[in-house]
Amino acid sequence: MSAVIQDIEVIPGGGVTSARGFRAGATAAGIRYETSRTDLAVVIADQPCVAHALFTQCQVVAAPVLVSRARIAGGRAQAIVINSGNANACTGSQGMRDAEEMADLAAQHLGIDPGLMLVESTGVIGLPMPMDRVRAGIARLAPTEDGGHEAELAIMTTDTVPKEYAVALEIAGRRVTIGGMIKGSGMIHPNMATMLAVLTTDAAVEPSVLREALTSAVDRSFNQVTVDQDPSTNDMVLVLASGTSGISPIQPDTVEARRFTEGLETVCVELGRMMARDGEGATRLVEVLVEGAANEQDARLMARSVVSSNLVKAAIYGRDPNWGRIIAAVGNAGVEIDPDAIDIFIGDTQVAANGAFALHDPTAVSEAMGADEVKIRVVLHAGQGQATAWGCDLTENYVKINAEYTT
Repeated sequence: MSAVIQDIEVIPGGGVTSARGFRAGATAAGIRYETSRTDLAVVIADQPCVAHALFTQCQVVAAPVLVSRARIAGGRAQAIVINSGNANACTGSQGMRDAEEMADLAAQHLGIDPGLMLVESTGVIGLPMPMDRVRAGIARLAPTEDGGHEAELAIMTTDTVPKEYAVALEIAGRRVTIGGMIKGSGMIHPNMATMLAVLTTDAAVEPSVLREALTSAVDRSFNQVTVDQDPSTNDMVLVLASGTSGISPIQPDTVEARRFTEGLETVCVELGRMMARDGEGATRLVEVLVEGAANEQDARLMARSVVSSNLVKAAIYGRDPNWGRIIAAVGNAGVEIDPDAIDIFIGDTQVAANGAFALHDPTAVSEAMGADEVKIRVVLHAGQGQATAWGCDLTENYVKINAEYTT
């Protein structure tokens, strides 16, 4: 793991239902597939939760995002129904009616307040939602305490592997669990959250603490992930806090709040790394660490600029030790820097010192670029700011997948 936090236990096979008080389930509704593959899922808490969500900043926004944004405005939610195969984006007023109906039907089926049911969709943009299939599918949803993996499988689109993670940590003398699931492989360049992510915790958390914790965790994880520089119309990350761990509600500006934020960030970072590793057509995970920046925000911008560069991504795929592409990407981040004070490392090898060539073995660098996880480190000598970003290489298969997405 990149974010090493002391005394945090990784739960083997953990996910969105690892925290106490949550259930999930899925069914094959035929929205995306004519086979028995699942494409409709639900995650539900036993009781209403303190909740917060972050949504896409794209100016073209899907109907489910608009519906969920309005419903969670009061800081409470209990469940979310999610489909793959159809984004319900750019579908006009009918799309809004369909998103509202999806949420209301799911709430009625599960016996909860409709105002506490959110909705999200992922898939092809611009197609009407097949509501006859959605209605029939919702009626078959039967969430269970061990249904998290089923829900994750149902929300995948071009993902090749499921992405789930959960940790446990001690807060205020009690065991607290934080878990989640995510989908995303292409159209990944979040500007607030990520494609579709649902996070759950049995911690009791004051609303302001949950908002700040999610924003901080997302800034250091999902907002530092890119596959193709294309934000989605449907991006959303939701966190539900059930309070069933037995701790008193975590208050702002406390040791407990910092501890909870660390745990949430740990889960988000690992889910983000999974998403980057599974980028469409990717063969390698790329991690870029920027150190010695004037501040953390500058470091974030530069790390993300390097991992976003198509030239850098293509060089990694070809194992081409062309460090000039890396330093150019640093310079294109919109941050004031001293180009004569930049050191660059690929793997364990220094390839640039003080902004110029450093004597090295290009064969060793090429081998490092062929590793399953390629590490790039940029040192600026301008301050204490540092940040990490994650992405993947750029391959011919990325073009093939996206050239045939709807066909």
